[in-house]
Amino acid sequence: MKNNILDGKAISTVIKKEIAAEIKSLNTKSVIQPGLAVIQVGDNPASSIYVRNKKKSCDEAGIKSFEHRLSDKTSEEELLTLIKQLNDNEGIHGILVQLPLPSHIREHVVLEAISPDKDVDGFHPYNVGKLMVGKGSLLPCTPAGIIELLERSEVKIEGKKAVILGRSNIVGKPLAIMLLQKNATVTICHSKTKNLPDITKRADILVAAIGSPEFVKEDMVKEGAVVIDVGINRVEKKLVGDVDFEKVSQKASQITPVPGGIGPMTIALLMKNGLSAFKNQMKIK
Repeated sequence: MKNNILDGKAISTVIKKEIAAEIKSLNTKSVIQPGLAVIQVGDNPASSIYVRNKKKSCDEAGIKSFEHRLSDKTSEEELLTLIKQLNDNEGIHGILVQLPLPSHIREHVVLEAISPDKDVDGFHPYNVGKLMVGKGSLLPCTPAGIIELLERSEVKIEGKKAVILGRSNIVGKPLAIMLLQKNATVTICHSKTKNLPDITKRADILVAAIGSPEFVKEDMVKEGAVVIDVGINRVEKKLVGDVDFEKVSQKASQITPVPGGIGPMTIALLMKNGLSAFKNQMKIK
């Protein structure tokens, strides 16, 4: 690896060890272990890999995981009934519904059915509102993982120009709020943005989260910029990001790889949310 790599895999391992140590410490005061329920509807291969990785991370962090694998024929009503049961189960402190869902199930209805206290993805409107006013404790995992990666890598955010490619509710919009709260000056770009390279070349911190393989080329990046690649795209049996890594890495002062960058950080922050949800519900300071 080049020496300008932001190693999300290594930092995520440290975070999970910190969580495991705290849970072990809490277990001396309580026999209750944090519980995280993961619901997968259908057998999407990518979703299955994500669920397997989340279970492995739960084991590493000392969180008890409960898997619910449902048929892709499961009705919206059946899924909502399961979520209600998990909301009412005091042994379950976090609930995660793996996306995407089958087309006959309304995603926003399902996400809003999860108790805000158990919403470890940070997608419930209540938690989004708390994020907006700077009071959130359950933050969307990918943008929170990006902030954590930058801070633990001692990348200065305050006063920097940050440009985000992508305005999704999962990454782009919440990340913009988090960067603003860290005193960056933030620009969000999207498919309707004109003269895109002129904007991206001004970025001290450039985040690509658009789902387009190797979209960001070297001529779009300022010399010495920090480049965060959120994209995960499969091209000819190979995983690539939204950034042309080989060429952009020659200009960037620091850059995340794909895989091994933001993906592991997302899962580590999910574990952190699981611990936070547990402590909130158990009223542990």
